[in-house]
Amino acid sequence: MDARPNSPEARDIRYHLHGYTNARKHQESGPLVIEKGDGIYVEDVAGNRYIEAMAGLWSVAVGFSEKRLVDAATRQMSKLPYYHDFGSKSHSPLIDLAERLVQMAPVPMNKAYFTNSGSEANDTAMKMIWYRSNALGQSARKKIISRKRGYHGVTIAAASLTGLPNNHLSFDLPIANVLHTSTPHYWREAEPGESEEQFASRLAGDLEKLILAEGPETIAAFFGEPIMGTGGVIVPPVGYWEKIQSVLSKYDILLVADEVICGFGRTGEMFGSQTFGIRPDIMVLSKQISSSYLPISALLINERVFEPIAEESDRIGTFGHGFTGGGHPVAAAVALENLKLIEERDLVGNARAVGAHLQARLRRLASHPLVGEVRGVGLIAAVELVADKAGKAPWGKPGALGALVNGLLQQNGVISRNMGDAIAFCPPLIITEAQVNTLVDAFERSLTAALPQVRAQG
Repeated sequence: MDARPNSPEARDIRYHLHGYTNARKHQESGPLVIEKGDGIYVEDVAGNRYIEAMAGLWSVAVGFSEKRLVDAATRQMSKLPYYHDFGSKSHSPLIDLAERLVQMAPVPMNKAYFTNSGSEANDTAMKMIWYRSNALGQSARKKIISRKRGYHGVTIAAASLTGLPNNHLSFDLPIANVLHTSTPHYWREAEPGESEEQFASRLAGDLEKLILAEGPETIAAFFGEPIMGTGGVIVPPVGYWEKIQSVLSKYDILLVADEVICGFGRTGEMFGSQTFGIRPDIMVLSKQISSSYLPISALLINERVFEPIAEESDRIGTFGHGFTGGGHPVAAAVALENLKLIEERDLVGNARAVGAHLQARLRRLASHPLVGEVRGVGLIAAVELVADKAGKAPWGKPGALGALVNGLLQQNGVISRNMGDAIAFCPPLIITEAQVNTLVDAFERSLTAALPQVRAQG
């Protein structure tokens, strides 16, 4: 780190409070300042180049230097730099994007609603669900179920849906009427001798027990990511989603598919819902919708969600919810161009083919002394690190081994992210097999470098 008083690093320490960062430790270590990007690579202020193996934050599908997105933003900025959708106002990019998304949906959807982030979209979904319950005269049906280790954002409501302790501790969360059920992590949570099918049946049973204990008439919706991302890239076991949906259908509970990470090609299908046979009532979209070149997110809602909301807005006189920047014309124009690129360049097919290569290369590391589990689908994967393979035990404090290897990986030219002791890989959808080889080779070197330290400390 450059410690000069006027350096970017020093000024960052002086003026900037970071998200998902130990603020006190940051004052000592400082930031990695990224200056520019090109394809799957980013470069810091010192000129060091890295493979961005997390696509930023699971999100830059087309890479960091796509001129067509820059041009789309420039054209729209010069034509209509801002407008809104309040009071029946609209604009062409918003209309085009709404039509495109509804027509792309893997199950019949009726309307698109626009927000600025996945957190805002999930927060809005909760408000819509409560509004709908009131419209139907079901004032008791307000409870929402999500999952332990699920991730749905950081606003007060969305962070309550999130099932990770650090998103609740010291924030006085979760709020009332948000419940959490079991995590579908077979490797970590299955009982001895339990098959994946049996494990999935047990989790569906856990869900049904929770519903019955709370009262089915009080449960409005279930939120779930097709693959749990920030919670550790948890791939659901065989039969899981089929069994969960059967329980929800039995009690007339809405299903919200949080496609913020999985959507637009990440799993080797356009949506994670297609990969796992999910039939949602609401879909939450963000991140790869614009490759995060500009903030934008969307909700897709089906007819059974829209119609009661429309009726209630007619009774009251308005649907009293909206965002200044929701459906921003420049962000919408960039999203439209980004979706064109994903389709024109068959990046979904690339995620499927190159993703298979990534999964195969990572699985060759399964015999390494520090590797407990390799999991993933398409171009999203995680490697769970352990100090004791047989007992699946961590090295000292949970997360210490993940942090060690992640730091070594950055020194070896790859930016990733450790979620506890799981190292995640979610590169841009444009990555090639040769680039995957470079990435995994760097990861293997990092594991090798960590092993003597782990063994020395027991």
